[in-house]
Amino acid sequence: MKKNIFYFIIPLFCMIMIKFINTSTQSEEITISNSSDVLLISSIPENIDFNFHVKPIISDKCFACHGPDEKKREANLRLDTEEGLYQLTEDLNSYVINKKNPEKSELLRRIFHENKSISMPPPESNLILTDHEKNILEKWITQGAEWKKHWSYIKPILPSVPEVKNKDWVNNPIDNFILKNIENNQLNISNKEEKEILIRRVYFDLIGLPPSVEEIDNFLNDNSEKAYSNLVDKLLNSENFGERMASIWMDIARYGDSHGYQDDLERVMWPWRDWVIHAYNTNLSYDKFITWQIAGDLIPNASKEQIIATGFNRNHKITQEGGVIPEEYRSEYVADRTNTTSKVMMGLTMECARCHSHKYDDISHEEYYGMYSYFNNIDEDGLISYSDKAPKPNITVTRNDIEKDLGFINLPDSISEITFMVMRETENLRKTYILDRGSYDAPTIEVESMTPTAVLPINIINSNRLDLANWFFDDENPLTSRVVVNRLWQQFFGVGIVATPDDFGSQGNRPTNPELLDWLAVTFVKDNWNTKKFIKRIVTSSTYMQSSKVNISNKKLDPENMFLSYFPRQKLTAEMIRDNILASSGLLVNKIGGPSVKPYQPEGLWDEVIGGGGGSLARYIPSTGENLYRRSVYTFWKKTVPPPSMMIFDASSRDNCEVKRQDTSTPLQSLTLMNNPEFIKAANYLSGRIFNEKISLENKIKLLYRTVTGRSPSDIEIEKLAKYYDDENLGDDFLAFNKLTMLVYNLDETSQKS
Repeated sequence: MKKNIFYFIIPLFCMIMIKFINTSTQSEEITISNSSDVLLISSIPENIDFNFHVKPIISDKCFACHGPDEKKREANLRLDTEEGLYQLTEDLNSYVINKKNPEKSELLRRIFHENKSISMPPPESNLILTDHEKNILEKWITQGAEWKKHWSYIKPILPSVPEVKNKDWVNNPIDNFILKNIENNQLNISNKEEKEILIRRVYFDLIGLPPSVEEIDNFLNDNSEKAYSNLVDKLLNSENFGERMASIWMDIARYGDSHGYQDDLERVMWPWRDWVIHAYNTNLSYDKFITWQIAGDLIPNASKEQIIATGFNRNHKITQEGGVIPEEYRSEYVADRTNTTSKVMMGLTMECARCHSHKYDDISHEEYYGMYSYFNNIDEDGLISYSDKAPKPNITVTRNDIEKDLGFINLPDSISEITFMVMRETENLRKTYILDRGSYDAPTIEVESMTPTAVLPINIINSNRLDLANWFFDDENPLTSRVVVNRLWQQFFGVGIVATPDDFGSQGNRPTNPELLDWLAVTFVKDNWNTKKFIKRIVTSSTYMQSSKVNISNKKLDPENMFLSYFPRQKLTAEMIRDNILASSGLLVNKIGGPSVKPYQPEGLWDEVIGGGGGSLARYIPSTGENLYRRSVYTFWKKTVPPPSMMIFDASSRDNCEVKRQDTSTPLQSLTLMNNPEFIKAANYLSGRIFNEKISLENKIKLLYRTVTGRSPSDIEIEKLAKYYDDENLGDDFLAFNKLTMLVYNLDETSQKS
């Protein structure tokens, strides 16, 4: 009973201490005198832009009835096209927008009309135009009502780098774009971050692991001009870089070690994960990284490595449940590949057009199945047998292959070969039809492969997946480069320049800095899609290296920190939390690649969800030896029961492609940290190492704090932690120090990475 009370009270105490320590050390706020200026978010812009001011309004309030979906369209009126906005109304008495006589525009009459039977949107829609929105529409019409193609469908052009006043703050062109907004909005720039905080930030961002005390000291003592640049190069060249990047790509690729339905039996896909790590570490250009994954099997004289890469589109769930209709599930697999590829490459919600034309974006029902057709010529089974760990099509990799060309695959000594799923095209295997309401058994019109016309027509008859992959990297494609640089920006700043990385369409957010987005997109292409070069440019910018201390005046002017006048604080990811604990304690086994492993999990973890079978996954049996302490990217991922501690810290379930995780803070997170046997063992291990040092209690506290958090504690922190140690010391010095170690871990893991 006492133990239960102890583990309940400690997390609550930790949450109080977190508040105290963050307030006293990490969240220092700087007050400046000039705080009278505020951003007038609700003010009407001087020049109304269709894409950034008008389209968000009509998309949100009008497209449901007057948008792309012809089946839901009212009054034969389209407001999502240029022709529709300037057309005659259904009664032929007026123009929707009258460019010659703007005040006679039917749109203005309807939105300002007091009669509810005439006004738009109609009351039954439960949509309301605010006065601010009405005034924007009115001003746009009076200014000439200039229509533009949707912003993300316009090919990016390299913008000129803006001139700024404070040139000394600028490290590279990224800073010019950021600083221009800071200066234009009367914000104040932040100082450069302290070195011991900056090194922790860049370590986690580039390799997902904390720096050791020795590495921190080496950096602090290096006063050369290239100290930071050299550190970045070292991290980018580390094998751990590939693991960090792969942990993000696993969410995008919906990677799992089981099939995901019913009994959820085991599958083998880890060699593909080894390839992803290898691709990032060797800096495979992004165009090849994607092309091989989408269509490596179709490349002339494709190598085994290129075919292995296509495992990307076999990571979807597959059923083994008796009694299902195979064709129904096979069509689900094709749809999954279609939706995943569209989201990853175009940032569009193509799935919304599976049952009908998209209600908000110019993507037709036919175009959805045109994309679907690219993934419909795989000779696969909708229902697989219980004994099939590698459903067709698949590939077998032998030890001879590994020794010859595939050295990146870490094949255990206990097996001589491994078989896993890949893509393999079977020409003329089947035709593709538009499916009525998306139902597998309701084919209607036959369709050929095609891409969304609004984005870019493919203009190749009978195009295949390789043609599609090449289309993504066509010089005229407006989306590919924007979408990927936005995801990479999100990786470092928590939020993309477009805050909806999965939606660059009408309902998605507009870029907060469109010129910067286009500069990054065009520059990435000019640099031959060089990912490491792109990342180095970000992390060596002053924007990235600035302090995370909040300026009160800036906070008032820009509450969401959209203009990045200080570095945005971000919590550690689920993987980083566990890996940080293992690494700082000394338990982490830093070994690259290989099969997935099963670290400590709650007893009986899988017992309640097995539907009668389960095979090798009927019971959760933890690994032994070094496999208990491998990095989290290698943790075995059963799709129906993802690792609970990872889910508590906002990891994706990996049922579907996810390009952005949730970000929550709950008491469960503290309870997990204080009760997870793995974390308790790590704390015991670390506290034993430090407790046995022949140094004073104060120096032990300093060493403990630096080892866990990466920075030196302040005097007040030392005082608080020493008092906690004294309060907990009931005659057992080591037990008290162990509790102190658990506390410091909790304080660190539930705060920020910088």
